[in-house]
Amino acid sequence: MPTQAEVVWDPGFTRYDFGPTHPMSPVRLDLTARLCDAFGLFDLPDVHRLDPGIASDSLLETVHSAAYVAAVKAASLDPETAHGAYGLGTDDDPAFVGMHEASARVVAGTRDLCEAVWSGETAHGVNFCGGLHHAMREAASGFCIYNDVAVGIQWLLDHGVERVAYVDVDVHHGDGVERVFWDDERVLTVSIHESGRALFPGTGWPGDIGGPDAQGSATNVALPPGVADAGWLRAFHSTALPVVRAFRPQVLVTQHGCDTHLQDPLAHLALTVDAQREAADALHRLSHEVCDGRWVALGGGGYEIVDVVPRTWTHLTAIAAHRPIPVTAAVPEDWREHVRELTGRPAPFRMGDRSPDAGPLWWRSWDLGYDPEDPVDRAVMATRQAVFPLHGLDVYFD
Repeated sequence: MPTQAEVVWDPGFTRYDFGPTHPMSPVRLDLTARLCDAFGLFDLPDVHRLDPGIASDSLLETVHSAAYVAAVKAASLDPETAHGAYGLGTDDDPAFVGMHEASARVVAGTRDLCEAVWSGETAHGVNFCGGLHHAMREAASGFCIYNDVAVGIQWLLDHGVERVAYVDVDVHHGDGVERVFWDDERVLTVSIHESGRALFPGTGWPGDIGGPDAQGSATNVALPPGVADAGWLRAFHSTALPVVRAFRPQVLVTQHGCDTHLQDPLAHLALTVDAQREAADALHRLSHEVCDGRWVALGGGGYEIVDVVPRTWTHLTAIAAHRPIPVTAAVPEDWREHVRELTGRPAPFRMGDRSPDAGPLWWRSWDLGYDPEDPVDRAVMATRQAVFPLHGLDVYFD
């Protein structure tokens, strides 16, 4: 009998570690897993915890070049030899001992989830250790060594899937995944991100719509700095969802970087955990609407390691397990005590940010009209004008 969800986790995933001063602290993964455990998600009878092996070179080379894999292996054995070649040994992607194994294990986890979802072994898959969407064919980039997302999608294509939709809600443009499938009409990539004028990697414009043989396969929404819950959700609901519905994927793969949060130190959007949970819930419901629930959900960026990442990805895991946690729920005290002992910081009391008296999240439907004076609406309209006609959608009303 299939499980409801498979979740990739083992404490060994904290070995993906760029060092104590790097923003991508592995503590965020440990705290997420501990919070999932505190809510009993790993003990549910229809949730299976997956501890994958290390991806083979042949699997990695379905996306990455053999030369790049060899370079990662060499730097993994002797980090002192990495001096920026292939993007390794930089401030963003410093080399560390065991880097190849730690990165290849993340890839194996995402690939295993793709197989489990496609074969019907499980309904949903979650790898909050994954979502490393910046890695290129021959280069590390943006804290990402191997692109587990692209490898997982390529595995699906190689095993009979005809259409995969990828939705990326990280604050940074999902450039690595988009680049791998730029000219492949079988893959729809959708990225909603802060504008490249303000943020790494400086790409992801509305006019970037895919290669000559796959026009419309890329959808990019570039939002101005400062956008908060209502504006972001308006953009998300009026771009990503209608395009995915029109594409009719057989599998939905999503990346849930939570660096859109107002407390994230590396970006400039202003979302709450509540809005991030709403996006995960909407994508979960979309998977049931368009592809019989075949959903692979991944982590990604997120650098507020106590207040944001653990709660957001615990919500994601709970939604995939069909045991959603209300934003009004109390954070378990034993987890809060662990945070105090580990970090010396207070931990949040509730699973949401908004006041309990604030009422439900609200955003203005696109059907209510376009406001050309609103920078969010201008960003949304640019994307709709560039992409919607290629999917048979009406720019104004779909």
